[in-house]
This record gives sequence, structure tokens and C-alpha cells, in this order.
Amino acid sequence: MSIHPVMQRLAEKLQRTDLPQFVPGDQVRVQVKIKEGEKERLQAFEGLVIAVNHGPQGTFTVRKMSFGQGVERIFPFNSKVIDKVEKIRSYKVRRAKLYYIRGLRGKAARLKEIDRATGKVRS
Repeated sequence: MSIHPVMQRLAEKLQRTDLPQFVPGDQVRVQVKIKEGEKERLQAFEGLVIAVNHGPQGTFTVRKMSFGQGVERIFPFNSKVIDKVEKIRSYKVRRAKLYYIRGLRGKAARLKEIDRATGKVRS
């Protein structure tokens, strides 16, 4: 399915270029703008990227554990709500979608940290 050329140009103009490159298996901290009445503040949402969906309106899913409860949030790449995204560390994974992490708890949910530049597992 092809996109109309006008829509293509509009999508390219709205595309954000300030976000770092990250893949599923990376731990990221997303600074989210929260509006409370007249004031606006930043709130961090830190977790594991379990899915990245590319396309004109691409999204990425971040999962974190909050008080023993799994919390997932889907962020559009071009959202105005996102202030910035920081890549904290990377883990060795062999899949593009890490939905299996949802069913794992405790030690079973551990992943090995990896240095993406060299491809070596850190100990």
C-alpha cells in the first residue's frame, strides 16, 4: 500500500529527528510532559522497549515494573508529549517483539546486558 505523495511530504515534515536510535531489548527513560492545571512538568517513564512499530505513525512500547505490577505504555514517535528519550543500557535479545517478558517474573525475567558497539556481553 503506497501513501499519497502529499501525505508522504507531510509525514516527513512532522518526523522527529531528536530521538536516539533504539531497538527492542534497550532500557530507555522517556521524559513525558504532564499538564496539571496551568503548570506543565516532566515525568520519567523508565523501562524495557518490548516492541517498535515503524511506519508513518510509528510507535514503541515500553514496559516497567511498578510496585510488583507490570505497566506498559505505547508512545508514538512523533508525539508532542515526549520531551526526550534517553537510552540507558542494552540487553541481548533474539526477537523483534519481547511480549514473552510479560509472563516472566523474578530471576526468569533477567536479561544479559550487552555492549551494542562491540556486540560483547557484559559481565
